[in-house]
Amino acid sequence: MSAAVTPETGPPGAFEAAPPAMTRRQILQAMSGLMAGMFVAILASTVVANALPRIISDLNGSQSAYTWVVTSELLAMTATVPIWGKLSDLYDKKLLIQISLAMFVVGSLVAGFSDSVGVLIVSRVVQGIGAGGLTALAQVVMAAIIPPRELGRYSGIFGAVFAVGTVAGPLIGGVLVDTSWLGWRWCFFIGVPFALLAIVLLQLTLRLPTVRREVKIDYVGAVLIMSGVSALLLWVTLAGNQFDWLSWQTAALVGAGVVLLVAAVMVEARVDEPMIPLDIFRNRTVALTTVASLFVGVAMFGGTVFLSQYFQTSLGKSPTAAGLMSLPMILGLMLSTTIAGQIISSRGKWKGFLIAGGITMTAGMCLLSTISADSSFGVLSVYMLVLGVGVGMLMQNLVLAAQNDVPASELGAATSVLSFFRSLGGAIGTSALGAVLGHRVASEMEKGLGTSADGGGSGHSVPDLATLPEPVREVVEQAYGVATADVFLIGAPFAFLALIAVLFIKEKPLKTQSGMERLAEENAAAAAAKAPAASTH
Repeated sequence: MSAAVTPETGPPGAFEAAPPAMTRRQILQAMSGLMAGMFVAILASTVVANALPRIISDLNGSQSAYTWVVTSELLAMTATVPIWGKLSDLYDKKLLIQISLAMFVVGSLVAGFSDSVGVLIVSRVVQGIGAGGLTALAQVVMAAIIPPRELGRYSGIFGAVFAVGTVAGPLIGGVLVDTSWLGWRWCFFIGVPFALLAIVLLQLTLRLPTVRREVKIDYVGAVLIMSGVSALLLWVTLAGNQFDWLSWQTAALVGAGVVLLVAAVMVEARVDEPMIPLDIFRNRTVALTTVASLFVGVAMFGGTVFLSQYFQTSLGKSPTAAGLMSLPMILGLMLSTTIAGQIISSRGKWKGFLIAGGITMTAGMCLLSTISADSSFGVLSVYMLVLGVGVGMLMQNLVLAAQNDVPASELGAATSVLSFFRSLGGAIGTSALGAVLGHRVASEMEKGLGTSADGGGSGHSVPDLATLPEPVREVVEQAYGVATADVFLIGAPFAFLALIAVLFIKEKPLKTQSGMERLAEENAAAAAAKAPAASTH
């Protein structure tokens, strides 16, 4: 079930050389390429956010297509994150992250030249595979070169890159869409130079020790995991639009997904190098942070992905204005990530921030469930700021808690498991809440217009407000306002479940050694344990 490959000779698990501790300057240099890669991954989704209504309209797409363009990338990223994470425990991390960036470049170019929704969705899948590598590997590499106790000092850099990418993305996307001689295609082209720059920077600055070990790739497990997850995500995406929730298609997709995942569990329990080590879930911290990450993904991605559509369709704002309106949420996220990281590094205490983040995120979701087509920007700003503060305190520190509590040899697997379940939650949330949004829009438009309408079905396009008569436009604006509020109302309980999971996590002291140093010690201890046994033979 697994194929063995020996890329190098030498004692298994041994470093080519003992890794010296990196100086702050070396760490910052190494992080330059990582942050450029993270900026590209963030830009990929944010630069398109405000352009999507125009893109879908130009390509004659539907509300289902709108959701698919978002979901396809999430699905591909979700299905491949654990594979990237496991490969990072076996192969050269720098090469892997460069490969993921190269895939992102290919997907971006195809997306920019796409002439149909189908081609666009395929290109987003390729982008998603690349983004899966960036999502898993950037955090794995950071854990390898920076001790958990010191990670908070660098979280400000991560927060700043995240904020710049998230803030600049919608603004750049809006400007490109509103500029006639550029257009939405440049929303995809613009990330290519940054991805190429990241590849070069990583080559020049990132130095990781080589590990000599026997490599076994669980190909069967990888295929089963990707197939099972994809079947379930396809069901969540299509049910309610292409077929009924209770139908033979539902039975087929859910049945296939469950059977494939059960088979994956059986395979993972028996192979030497499983893609997702089942033993890792025996660790209480990993199990609880995984559950919390899943619910964070449902709440955060499922709710916020439709905010841009709300700004443009319900409030009648331009793509550029919609980008500016997201600033309060990003500001809250950046400030909370930076401040919490600095305090955690100085004091070594982190659980309080997880609890505070869970409470604040739940409050932000509840507040946003009260919005309407008449909501003022001042009120929206406060609500988005609260949500951003909660997400900032919660999301990154869940990864920190898990990385701190696993052996260095399992850093890649643990990190990718959290990213996997957060992305899985995001894909499920986007798909399911997208269906809720579409049906609620249809219901509200039917009440307002007195005729049957479909706001989210497969046969009706996302409306262009500029072409609608005033009475119809008011109905559409009101319908999208009510529907978006419902999305946040449904997402709020998932944020609360994340808080419940966090409450049961046991706080442990943060380690003061980097992943490379810990791995060297673990390998030395294992070699020392084998030496007496070998000498007796």
